[in-house]
Amino acid sequence: MTALLTACGFHPAGSRPLPDVLRRVYIDVVVPYRVSEPPLETSLRQRLTRQGAVVTKQAASATATIKLTNLKEGRQVLSVGPDGKAIEFLLVTTVDYEVIDGGQVLVTPGSLRVTRDYSFNEEQVLAKEAEEARLREYIQDQLAELLLLKVETQLSHQAGRVVGEPARVVPPPPAETPAADAPTAPASETPAQDPAQPPTPAPTTP
Repeated sequence: MTALLTACGFHPAGSRPLPDVLRRVYIDVVVPYRVSEPPLETSLRQRLTRQGAVVTKQAASATATIKLTNLKEGRQVLSVGPDGKAIEFLLVTTVDYEVIDGGQVLVTPGSLRVTRDYSFNEEQVLAKEAEEARLREYIQDQLAELLLLKVETQLSHQAGRVVGEPARVVPPPPAETPAADAPTAPASETPAQDPAQPPTPAPTTP
Protein backbone atom coordinates (compact mmCIF):
# COMPACT_ATOMS: atom_id res chain seq x y z
CA MET A 1 0.00 0.00 0.00
CA THR A 2 2.83 2.43 0.86
CA ALA A 3 4.50 1.76 -2.49
CA LEU A 4 1.27 2.41 -4.36
CA LEU A 5 0.61 5.66 -2.52
CA THR A 6 4.17 6.86 -3.10
CA ALA A 7 3.88 6.09 -6.81
CA CYS A 8 0.76 8.26 -6.95
CA GLY A 9 2.65 11.22 -5.44
CA PHE A 10 1.50 10.79 -1.83
CA HIS A 11 4.17 10.96 0.86
CA PRO A 12 3.65 10.50 4.61
CA ALA A 13 4.44 13.47 6.84
CA GLY A 14 8.20 13.98 7.12
CA SER A 15 9.06 11.74 4.14
CA ARG A 16 8.58 14.15 1.22
CA PRO A 17 11.63 14.44 -1.05
CA LEU A 18 13.39 17.76 -0.57
CA PRO A 19 14.50 20.00 -3.45
CA ASP A 20 18.25 19.73 -4.05
CA VAL A 21 18.87 23.28 -2.89
CA LEU A 22 17.62 22.36 0.60
CA ARG A 23 20.02 19.45 1.05
CA ARG A 24 22.38 21.71 3.00
CA VAL A 25 20.49 24.53 4.65
CA TYR A 26 21.09 27.16 7.28
CA ILE A 27 18.28 28.52 9.48
CA ASP A 28 18.60 32.20 10.38
CA VAL A 29 16.07 33.35 12.97
CA VAL A 30 16.21 37.10 13.59
CA VAL A 31 14.67 38.04 16.96
CA PRO A 32 15.18 41.19 19.05
CA TYR A 33 16.26 39.18 22.07
CA ARG A 34 16.92 35.49 22.48
CA VAL A 35 16.90 33.54 25.72
CA SER A 36 16.34 30.11 24.17
CA GLU A 37 15.72 28.65 20.75
CA PRO A 38 12.17 29.36 19.51
CA PRO A 39 10.01 26.25 19.03
CA LEU A 40 9.63 27.24 15.36
CA GLU A 41 13.36 26.89 14.78
CA THR A 42 13.54 23.60 16.68
CA SER A 43 10.61 22.09 14.77
CA LEU A 44 11.91 23.30 11.40
CA ARG A 45 15.33 21.79 12.04
CA GLN A 46 13.81 18.46 13.07
CA ARG A 47 11.57 18.33 10.01
CA LEU A 48 14.43 19.12 7.64
CA THR A 49 16.64 16.51 9.27
CA ARG A 50 13.95 13.83 9.02
CA GLN A 51 13.66 14.55 5.29
CA GLY A 52 17.38 14.04 4.74
CA ALA A 53 18.71 17.61 4.92
CA VAL A 54 21.89 18.68 6.67
CA VAL A 55 21.26 21.77 8.82
CA THR A 56 24.55 23.64 8.98
CA LYS A 57 25.77 25.98 11.70
CA GLN A 58 27.13 28.56 9.26
CA ALA A 59 25.51 30.13 6.23
CA ALA A 60 28.73 29.93 4.21
CA SER A 61 28.64 26.12 4.16
CA ALA A 62 24.96 25.89 3.12
CA THR A 63 23.38 25.91 -0.33
CA ALA A 64 20.41 27.92 0.98
CA THR A 65 19.45 30.00 3.99
CA ILE A 66 15.93 30.04 5.43
CA LYS A 67 15.59 33.46 7.00
CA LEU A 68 12.82 34.01 9.57
CA THR A 69 11.99 37.48 10.88
CA ASN A 70 9.26 39.25 12.83
CA LEU A 71 8.27 36.19 14.84
CA LYS A 72 5.45 37.53 16.99
CA GLU A 73 3.02 35.95 19.44
CA GLY A 74 -0.16 37.64 20.62
CA ARG A 75 -3.37 36.97 22.49
CA GLN A 76 -6.78 38.45 21.76
CA VAL A 77 -9.99 38.29 23.80
CA LEU A 78 -12.73 36.36 22.03
CA SER A 79 -15.50 36.50 24.64
CA VAL A 80 -16.17 37.69 28.19
CA GLY A 81 -18.35 36.36 31.00
CA PRO A 82 -21.20 38.06 32.86
CA ASP A 83 -18.68 39.68 35.20
CA GLY A 84 -16.86 41.29 32.29
CA LYS A 85 -13.78 39.04 32.57
CA ALA A 86 -12.33 37.23 29.60
CA ILE A 87 -13.27 33.57 29.35
CA GLU A 88 -11.98 32.80 25.84
CA PHE A 89 -8.80 33.87 24.09
CA LEU A 90 -7.33 33.63 20.60
CA LEU A 91 -3.60 32.94 20.28
CA VAL A 92 -2.02 34.44 17.16
CA THR A 93 1.52 33.74 15.91
CA THR A 94 2.99 35.29 12.75
CA VAL A 95 6.37 35.07 11.03
CA ASP A 96 7.98 36.45 7.87
CA TYR A 97 10.20 34.20 5.77
CA GLU A 98 12.39 34.05 2.69
CA VAL A 99 14.98 31.69 1.25
CA ILE A 100 18.22 33.12 -0.07
CA ASP A 101 21.56 31.92 -1.40
CA GLY A 102 24.09 34.65 -0.82
CA GLY A 103 22.59 37.66 -2.56
CA GLN A 104 20.17 35.64 -4.68
CA VAL A 105 16.54 35.27 -3.60
CA LEU A 106 15.38 31.68 -4.09
CA VAL A 107 11.93 32.06 -2.48
CA THR A 108 10.28 35.47 -2.44
CA PRO A 109 9.48 36.91 1.01
CA GLY A 110 6.15 35.88 2.49
CA SER A 111 4.25 35.82 5.76
CA LEU A 112 2.49 33.05 7.68
CA ARG A 113 -0.14 33.29 10.40
CA VAL A 114 -1.57 30.53 12.62
CA THR A 115 -4.27 30.96 15.28
CA ARG A 116 -5.79 28.80 18.02
CA ASP A 117 -8.49 29.60 20.54
CA TYR A 118 -8.86 28.29 24.09
CA SER A 119 -11.07 28.88 27.11
CA PHE A 120 -9.88 30.35 30.40
CA ASN A 121 -11.00 29.53 33.91
CA GLU A 122 -9.86 31.61 36.90
CA GLU A 123 -10.20 28.57 39.13
CA GLN A 124 -7.64 26.68 37.04
CA VAL A 125 -5.06 29.37 36.45
CA LEU A 126 -1.99 27.13 36.59
CA ALA A 127 -3.56 24.48 34.37
CA LYS A 128 -4.68 27.08 31.82
CA GLU A 129 -1.26 28.71 31.76
CA ALA A 130 0.30 25.34 31.03
CA GLU A 131 -2.30 24.74 28.33
CA GLU A 132 -1.49 28.11 26.74
CA ALA A 133 2.23 27.31 26.72
CA ARG A 134 1.56 23.98 25.01
CA LEU A 135 -0.68 25.67 22.45
CA ARG A 136 2.02 28.22 21.63
CA GLU A 137 4.51 25.41 20.98
CA TYR A 138 1.93 23.60 18.87
CA ILE A 139 1.26 26.74 16.83
CA GLN A 140 4.95 27.22 16.07
CA ASP A 141 5.20 23.55 15.09
CA GLN A 142 2.35 24.11 12.63
CA LEU A 143 4.14 27.21 11.33
CA ALA A 144 7.22 25.08 10.63
CA GLU A 145 5.14 22.57 8.66
CA LEU A 146 3.37 25.27 6.64
CA LEU A 147 6.64 27.09 5.99
CA LEU A 148 8.35 23.97 4.69
CA LEU A 149 5.41 23.13 2.43
CA LYS A 150 5.41 26.61 0.90
CA VAL A 151 9.18 26.63 0.39
CA GLU A 152 9.18 23.16 -1.17
CA THR A 153 6.31 24.06 -3.49
CA GLN A 154 7.94 27.24 -4.78
CA LEU A 155 11.35 25.64 -5.25
CA SER A 156 9.87 22.62 -7.04
CA HIS A 157 7.84 24.91 -9.30
CA GLN A 158 10.94 26.92 -10.20
CA ALA A 159 12.93 23.75 -10.90
CA GLY A 160 10.24 22.64 -13.36
CA ARG A 161 10.60 25.76 -15.48
CA VAL A 162 12.71 25.78 -18.66
CA VAL A 163 14.46 29.13 -18.67
CA GLY A 164 15.17 30.73 -22.04
CA GLU A 165 13.19 28.24 -24.07
CA PRO A 166 12.16 29.92 -27.35
CA ALA A 167 8.54 30.05 -28.30
CA ARG A 168 7.43 27.33 -30.67
CA VAL A 169 6.46 28.59 -34.14
CA VAL A 170 3.79 26.54 -35.85
CA PRO A 171 4.27 26.68 -39.67
CA PRO A 172 1.19 27.49 -41.75
CA PRO A 173 -0.52 24.55 -43.49
CA PRO A 174 0.62 23.94 -47.11
CA ALA A 175 -1.55 25.27 -49.93
CA GLU A 176 -4.05 22.76 -51.30
CA THR A 177 -3.14 21.32 -54.70
CA PRO A 178 -5.38 19.12 -56.85
CA ALA A 179 -4.73 15.44 -56.48
CA ALA A 180 -3.01 13.60 -59.31
CA ASP A 181 -5.99 11.37 -59.93
CA ALA A 182 -8.59 14.15 -59.72
CA PRO A 183 -11.08 14.04 -62.63
CA THR A 184 -10.47 16.52 -65.42
CA ALA A 185 -13.07 18.44 -67.39
CA PRO A 186 -14.50 16.40 -70.31
CA ALA A 187 -13.14 17.21 -73.74
CA SER A 188 -15.30 18.82 -76.38
CA GLU A 189 -17.67 16.39 -78.07
CA THR A 190 -16.99 17.92 -81.55
CA PRO A 191 -15.13 15.31 -83.65
CA ALA A 192 -11.66 16.27 -84.76
CA GLN A 193 -11.28 17.22 -88.51
CA ASP A 194 -9.17 14.91 -90.61
CA PRO A 195 -6.44 17.04 -92.22
CA ALA A 196 -6.45 14.82 -95.39
CA GLN A 197 -10.05 15.70 -96.30
CA PRO A 198 -11.29 19.09 -97.39
CA PRO A 199 -13.17 20.99 -94.84
CA THR A 200 -16.90 20.37 -94.76
CA PRO A 201 -18.72 23.51 -95.83
CA ALA A 202 -21.07 24.96 -93.30
CA PRO A 203 -24.76 24.46 -94.16
CA THR A 204 -26.45 27.48 -95.71
CA THR A 205 -29.93 28.64 -95.06
CA PRO A 206 -32.05 28.71 -98.28
